[in-house]
Amino acid sequence: MTPLQQTSRTGGSTARDGRPSDPLVAPDARPYGEPDGPPRPESDSPVRAEPGRPVGAGLDDQVRAEPGGPVGTGPGGPPRARAAALLTDPAALFALLTDPAALFALLTAAGGRRYAAALLVDALGTGLLRPFLLLYGIGVLRLDAGTVGLAMSTGMVAGLLVLPLTGRWIDRGARSLPAAATLLVRAAGAVALLAADGLGGFTAAAVLLGIGSQSWPTTHAAVVSTLTEGRVRDAALAAGRTLRNAGLGAGALLATFAVAGGSGAIRLLAGVTAAACLVAAGLVHSLRVTATGPMPSPDPRPAADSRRAAGPALRRISLLSAAGLPYAFCFDVLEVALPALLVLHLHASPAWSSGVFVGNTVLVITLQLAIVLRLADRSRRAVLAASGVVLALSYLGFWAAAAIGGTAGAATLAAVSVLFTLGEILYSGSGTALVAATAPPGLLGRALARWEFSMGIGRALAPVVLTTLLAVGPGALWPVLAVATLLAAAAVSRLAPTG
Repeated sequence: MTPLQQTSRTGGSTARDGRPSDPLVAPDARPYGEPDGPPRPESDSPVRAEPGRPVGAGLDDQVRAEPGGPVGTGPGGPPRARAAALLTDPAALFALLTDPAALFALLTAAGGRRYAAALLVDALGTGLLRPFLLLYGIGVLRLDAGTVGLAMSTGMVAGLLVLPLTGRWIDRGARSLPAAATLLVRAAGAVALLAADGLGGFTAAAVLLGIGSQSWPTTHAAVVSTLTEGRVRDAALAAGRTLRNAGLGAGALLATFAVAGGSGAIRLLAGVTAAACLVAAGLVHSLRVTATGPMPSPDPRPAADSRRAAGPALRRISLLSAAGLPYAFCFDVLEVALPALLVLHLHASPAWSSGVFVGNTVLVITLQLAIVLRLADRSRRAVLAASGVVLALSYLGFWAAAAIGGTAGAATLAAVSVLFTLGEILYSGSGTALVAATAPPGLLGRALARWEFSMGIGRALAPVVLTTLLAVGPGALWPVLAVATLLAAAAVSRLAPTG
């Protein structure tokens, strides 16, 4: 295959002066404030294959092009072209929901079949162990619950501290290697868990699992942003989340039946998780995707000027990350606040909590891609701000459900959870996409790391904040959460970069 250089924001390929050029240029971000449409400068972070590998090798013909045609128009209609067609086809939603080939095109739009398989294998393995890590410490290692919780929190903090280093590694041009490394670290964590015989071993395992888990979203978004662009990138990110959510749910369901076998079954789950992470790491590393920056210049002044020009854009993303901190509480609302509200305040059966969780998972898996496609013509910043308003309204609805009480209150809460799920879908579908679309050239890794760091801080604070406020009463939790999220939405609307 002759490598062609991709310069169009719509996925077309050209060659200078009619001659094929060396790397495949797939811009990984736009400068702050640049609207969709004009091409990026060709020096901004092109994607290349490793030496000795043609561009697109190992990516399931994703970037194969015929002479004179755009990338992805070769025989068989490679995934990226089909994904781009979905975004411009008025029947895209119907095709996505009824045609497996349309869904497959989006799932393989970034990285091809191997990367999609890696996402699924990793999600299944993680879903097997993650819900039962606490049980492993208590049931297998015989540690007390408080000690296990502290070790798990230590792992989460360690993961947050490593995130900036991950971002800088990505900005040095690495793409698939950091993603594979996070999977290897998680595999090492699962192996350390199997070898643990006390608190020290469990803490070491929690730290490794925390580092791998916290860095994975950043590395995954960097790979997708390098191999896709524009709204195809948004759809590919959403497809990856859909696949991962499905895998996590399936893994957790399988593990639910497995834990009935006692501590031996839980140890088996850890072993399967380690194997799954190793397989996924091998699949990701086989892509060998890297990015290169502009050719080095003997004059340092242009590079310094470029860094100064990128400074305001990166600061804007930092403000976005700080403003969006209350948004991240939504994930623990589903897992912490709603179960506590149903059981402790509404005195409802735990089955209500399980039903709400299952319903949320099913809706996210089935609707996320369709909603991202439906909103492809809307500003990402506007969608992110709107998601805060929707989440705030759902929090007020939960407050009303608590006031109703009893079975009627539980039914009201279940109905409001649909609105909550919509807000969650809008948030997860626009946040990372906005950061990836507006990150300064050469600083994609740092931009994504700052966004994920903010989300990680929110998730770390959420359990203690939510339970403390709920202990005071529903009237203390839901109004405070609604106001904080509305203020965050206003800040996002005012401070976030345009995307």
